[in-house]
Amino acid sequence: MSFKTLLAYQKGFDLAMEIFHLTKSFPKSEMFGLTSQMIRSSRSVCSNIAEGYRKRQYEKHFMSKMSDADSENSETQLWLDFALACDYISEEKNKELIVKAMK
Repeated sequence: MSFKTLLAYQKGFDLAMEIFHLTKSFPKSEMFGLTSQMIRSSRSVCSNIAEGYRKRQYEKHFMSKMSDADSENSETQLWLDFALACDYISEEKNKELIVKAMK
């Protein structure tokens, strides 16, 4: 079995790609700020799941990576709130993506 078959990985990957496409419309002045942070943290969720899956026989390492994935997911939600506060996304879009991040 591959980490790619994990539902958490698939949902995280889909959310990361949606955020990537969404941030293309952000101002260029945010390229090295909010845009970069949102893309990085959302991709890191999947990355940590993949790394943890490969080391799943080592329970402490696996749990550490799952904790890291959860932390990165929380960070992604924070950046979505900043995007809303900066009027880069609508309240509806923010809620939609937050719900996806929490599932």
